[in-house]
Amino acid sequence: MRGCDNMCTYCIVPFTRGRERSRAAASVVDEVRQLAEQGVREVTLLGQNVNSYRDVTQPANLTHTKLAEGFKTVYKSKKGGLRFADLLDQVSSVDPEMRIRFTAAHPKDFPDEVLQVISERPNICKMLHLPAQSGSSAVLERMRRGYTREAYLRLVDHVKARIPEVGLSTDMICGFCGETEDEFQETLSLMDLVDYNVAFLFPYSMREKTAAFRRYTDDVPDHIKKDRHNRMMELYRKKCQILNDKEVGNTHLVLVEGIDKKTGRFMGRNEFYLKVVFDEVELPCGEGRREVKPGDYVSVRIDEARLSVLKGTALRVTSIGEFYRDLGWADRKLLRN
Repeated sequence: MRGCDNMCTYCIVPFTRGRERSRAAASVVDEVRQLAEQGVREVTLLGQNVNSYRDVTQPANLTHTKLAEGFKTVYKSKKGGLRFADLLDQVSSVDPEMRIRFTAAHPKDFPDEVLQVISERPNICKMLHLPAQSGSSAVLERMRRGYTREAYLRLVDHVKARIPEVGLSTDMICGFCGETEDEFQETLSLMDLVDYNVAFLFPYSMREKTAAFRRYTDDVPDHIKKDRHNRMMELYRKKCQILNDKEVGNTHLVLVEGIDKKTGRFMGRNEFYLKVVFDEVELPCGEGRREVKPGDYVSVRIDEARLSVLKGTALRVTSIGEFYRDLGWADRKLLRN
């Protein structure tokens, strides 16, 4: 899908990309099926707010759009057609050995039916983008985000309860119009409370045509924006390293991409899209080694963690189904199928 209807005051997307419009679900599913037949192992569903997806060529479903609890929008509730949960269900059913990702998302569009599909399907990556933008309710109101700090934290708790193995990413802006030091401290405290695996952090930059350009003054000096950005980065790196250190000793499912240029070892991505490097797989009973190839899934035991890369020992070439059966996921919907 393309476009955005949210009209956040800082954002230029509605003016450059237009209103939200979604491809027909059948065309998306057909494309995914063709890619699967070509041997593609990972597909990402893309959109400015991809989980706002709604295929209005399918009028049978007359249910209204459901938002996460405590979230609101500037537009009327949409009804009819297929929603994002329906699209995820169809796409993830095409090939159980194809990973499905989606980005970018809006936190308002994570109702329980979306979380349910994600939790049931081992091939849907459990890495969710919940862009907070700020940890201050006052700043969020000026940004016209449609939620408070408290509602966002309730959503985070709810997501973690529904998908215990979930990873989270976010966007954060510092130095938005009128942001005080106390309001910025609320952003730091939110980042400290929520364990983000990935964060995209930006100092605010005014854009013409936005509501902020018409209504507000870009009154936070550049040197303060830079200082706040550096403090966000410092906290993020600290928290991210702690999260990565906790993965030492755990086994990850890695989709092999090729050879890492820096180390000469094999590299791939885990479910959270974090880079993992490892040597070729040791075969049992002294049979030597099996050289893996791009497109293989490999279970890798993590031996060392750094800020942006994990290093480990490859245990075996596997599949999504085998990997999650070993973890006791036999009761999950996709594995039953």
